[in-house]
Amino acid sequence: MNGAESLVRTLVAGGVDVCFTNPGTSEMHFVAALDKVPGMRCVLGLFEGVVTGAADGYFRMKGTPASTLLHLGPGLANGLANLHNAKKAHSGIVNIVGQHATYHIGYNAPLTSDIEGLARPMSSWVRTSPDAKSVAADGAAAIAAAKSAPPQIATLILPADTAWNEADGIAEVPVDTQRPSYSPQAVDTAAKILHGDAAHTLLLVTGSALTDHGLALAERIAGKTGCTVMGQTYHPRMARGRGRFSINRIPYVIEQALPILKNFRHIVLVEANDPVAFFAYPNKPSMLKAEGCEVHRMTAWGENSVAALEALANALHATAQDVKPQQHPELVKPTGALNHSTIAQAIACAIPDNAIMVDESVTTGRGFFPPTAGAAPHDWLQNMGGSIGFSTPVATGAAVACPDRKVICMVGDGSAMYTIQSLWTQAREGLNVVTIVFANRIYQILRGEFDGVGAGEPGKRAQDMLKIDRPTLDFVALAKGMGVPAVAVTSADEFNKALANAVAEPGPRLIEVQM
Repeated sequence: MNGAESLVRTLVAGGVDVCFTNPGTSEMHFVAALDKVPGMRCVLGLFEGVVTGAADGYFRMKGTPASTLLHLGPGLANGLANLHNAKKAHSGIVNIVGQHATYHIGYNAPLTSDIEGLARPMSSWVRTSPDAKSVAADGAAAIAAAKSAPPQIATLILPADTAWNEADGIAEVPVDTQRPSYSPQAVDTAAKILHGDAAHTLLLVTGSALTDHGLALAERIAGKTGCTVMGQTYHPRMARGRGRFSINRIPYVIEQALPILKNFRHIVLVEANDPVAFFAYPNKPSMLKAEGCEVHRMTAWGENSVAALEALANALHATAQDVKPQQHPELVKPTGALNHSTIAQAIACAIPDNAIMVDESVTTGRGFFPPTAGAAPHDWLQNMGGSIGFSTPVATGAAVACPDRKVICMVGDGSAMYTIQSLWTQAREGLNVVTIVFANRIYQILRGEFDGVGAGEPGKRAQDMLKIDRPTLDFVALAKGMGVPAVAVTSADEFNKALANAVAEPGPRLIEVQM
């Protein structure tokens, strides 16, 4: 077998059996190997940002890495924005990037670039295979890095001639037996803080603490001690819906976050980071915690936060009997005009059991959390890195990972255009994704940021850089052009009907919410 075949066999044997791909000339031997080696599902994306974002969504829902196949430095560069988001979400990914043949690189052909230099900012593990006999072992090391705790983005660069030449065979993936648990001392410290001043203590959680089990333990601790439990502003994945402990998140807007956090004297971090503003603004703090508030880390990312929360609950003698019942508003389908409130109610009523909600609704979606807390049980995925064009690729990867679950993607019209090609992949693969586009014809988030940074009143040229009209985007036509049935709605009643139909039907659907 050649180097490319040895790599594909190693990937499949190592549990990496999905490849999101956008190949070019240098990757043709890898493409041929995918034909010859059984066991690898290949999913084509028409833009590399779709490919890398899909790998992120796949990991978030499956818990194991997928691979990507990208073409040289420019192909990798096209995918870097969603690799940035994936890195912030701690998603494990194995990137396979083609390179010129080793003897050709020195001629400075048009596509020659520093691929390792491009890869390093978004990858924790980077390596170029020097020859065909090294490819399988390097692939096994990349898989091990992607599966480590915490998971990493691994980028393996494969010069064309390493694929042409003969290789030895499959390499075994080394097993990491040193998965971190948690620090008992850190749990003891948290217990002492909660014993001493629970009323002024915030348990700030993310990661595995937001699983169904983790939230149940946090609910016991809150019920026993009276402490507050909150989440970061954004999370890779959060269990939500009826029967689950519903927690608030730190608001994105600084003026809303500061009064919420001002009375806490202690913050206990469970995989979370210090509460920091998304951007810098004149005369506003970057750190959102109150002056003098002490921060204590109980678990870092990748540690066993569920076990740590269980140990903390035991130390506090917190049991299921300590849980305080939560009341959620009754879910009623809205009528009348479309606004942020009626949109949120309609979505809450439409969420089916075990749905996956991918949220890049930005300004429209800031009010979605209260009503959806009482919806059917679901998972909520958010953009950890802030790079636009996150949601439609992540929804694509989540649907590949969980074909039996309905995925609902919520995105603004500006954000949707970054990776609109995701719809084509969803149609080709028959993925169960409902994409809801909130069409307000403006980068509304940027209009608010213009005020927030004190840039004054936008003039005509500034407004033209914030609005996305002239011409108006037709998402129904765009979706249909890529094979996805679509409908536009202008009222809450139309939205209710469109949601019900889209959720009931298999395959992808798009709803344009004209606001």
